[in-house]
Parts: sequence; structure tokens; C-alpha cells
Amino acid sequence: MQVINFRPIERKNQSAVTEFILVGLTNSLEQQMFLFWIFTFIYVVAMAGNGLLIITIASCKKLHTPMYFLLTNLSLLNMISISVTTPKLLQTLSTHIKIISFYGCVTQAYFFIFALGSELLLLSIMAFDRYAAICHPLHYASIMRKEVCIGMAAGIWIIGMVYSALHAGFMLQLSFCKSNIINHFFCDLLPMLKLSCSDTSRNEALIFVADVFFGMGSCGLTLTSYFFILRAIFQIRSKEGKKKAFSTCSSHLFVVSFYFSAVIYTYIRPSSVSSIDNDKLVSLLYSVVTPVVNPIIYSLRNKEVKGALKALTRRGRLIQGS
Repeated sequence: MQVINFRPIERKNQSAVTEFILVGLTNSLEQQMFLFWIFTFIYVVAMAGNGLLIITIASCKKLHTPMYFLLTNLSLLNMISISVTTPKLLQTLSTHIKIISFYGCVTQAYFFIFALGSELLLLSIMAFDRYAAICHPLHYASIMRKEVCIGMAAGIWIIGMVYSALHAGFMLQLSFCKSNIINHFFCDLLPMLKLSCSDTSRNEALIFVADVFFGMGSCGLTLTSYFFILRAIFQIRSKEGKKKAFSTCSSHLFVVSFYFSAVIYTYIRPSSVSSIDNDKLVSLLYSVVTPVVNPIIYSLRNKEVKGALKALTRRGRLIQGS
């Protein structure tokens, strides 16, 4: 049984919390050990899968295209996203120590918000890339030229860092004196704000801006892109042409549907339908499961990536043989 431990310091005549207790996923010791090995396997697969995908794209000149450049950025964000939450979760499950410092919690929230917001923007840019490839194939090279791709990717990372820094800065100015128990398996933004005993209006306003910009904006751009993509595909007369066109965006469409639905449910749904247990399960989908699923989907459903993986494997065997 985890002992709830407060270590107060004086801040503005209030007893302030300097560390938090993460409730986690379960209190059963048997379930904790089972989950430890499950999440260890998931974490290793996610890191290895995304790392291998990055190496494969970097080593194959045929994959040096805008789509795979964006996919490399997605893999990097997946590795950051799962590394923010899973190592601490594994430590909690294995040692049963659920304490995290105040600044450690803010740091975890910073990197998670950064990865979440950046991935939403990146997925919408990837949808636009597929729109340009299918709807404007003759102008694709000029639309998605190298400078534009690098600029968009850099913009996504910078926007994500600035946005998460604003959240972290506002969070550092809050007082936490009610409780230090976070009913989650990591320091998520909404559960932390519920524990604050000071005014959180600026934080809530920033969340609203994020809902509009990252949520509705990214979702709107993605839906608009796929509206024109599907319209273009339906106008193709041959079945083979439709199949080929759809295959170029089916993997991304699946990932977008999976990721956006989970994020929208967590952050943009009405508070009246909130459920802590459901929130934890949905959070697992986009913070732990998605980083594993993405490289599998993009490699298994892509002939070019599978061919590059085979070539990389043969090259590795030749090096070992020599």
C-alpha cells in the first residue's frame, strides 16, 4: 500500500506540495508485475521499430522524398512521446514507488504536451502532402520541395516547444496545496490543474487555444485534405488506379483516425462525460500504443519500406560475413 507523503514548504503563506503521488493503473501487485512486462515489451518494440524505420529511410535514397521525411519526424516524435510516460510507468510498476517531484512532474508534462501538439500538426501536414501527391501530381515536386518540407518540420517543432513552454511556465506559477495525488499514470495536464488551489484561468485559456489551433485546426486541415483526396480517387476510372491511389494514403488515414479520435475524446469532449478510468485507457492509446502501431502500419503496408528493409538486412548480413 503506497503511503501518501507530503513534504510542505512555505509559499505565499500556504503549505505547498513539492511532490506528487501517481495513482497509476492498478493497486494489485500481481497485475503490476504483469503490466510491467507488457509495457517493457511495448516500449522496446516501439523504440526498436521507430529507430529501424528512421535508419531504413536514411539509408535508402529512394525513400528520400517529402513523405518519408515527414514520416521520419513522426517516428522521432513517437520515440519522444513513449519515452516521456513509459519509463516512469515501468519504475512505478516495478518498485511500487509512485512519488514524482513537482519539477519532475512539470518536466514530464512539458515534453508530453510538446510531443502531443507537434504530432497533431505533423499528421495534418502529412495529410496535405498526400493531397498534393494525389490531386496535383504534376506540381507535387514544386509544392513539396525540400526547403518547404524542412521549413514546415522546423515550424512544427518550434511551435510545439513554445506552446509546451507556455504551459510549463503557467504551471510553475500555480500553487498546489489541496492534495498531491494525481489519479493518472503520468503527469497529464488536466489532472494536475484539478489539484491547484490558485487561479487556473490562464491555463484553461491556453488549453482552449490549443483545442482550436491543434485540435480543430489540425483536424480541419486533415479532413479537408482527405475530402479532396477521396473526391480525386472516385474520379479515377480504372479500379487499379483507384487502388494504387488509395494505397498511398490508407496507412496515414488509419493512423490519423486512430490518433485524432483518442486525443479529441480526452481533451476536446465535454467535461460532463469525463471518466478517470476511461481517460487512463484512452491516454494509453495515444501515448503508448500509437508509437508501436505507427512503424508497423507504415512498414507492413508499404512496399517501398519493406524493400528497403530487406536491402538493409542483406547489407547487414554482408557486413557480418566479411
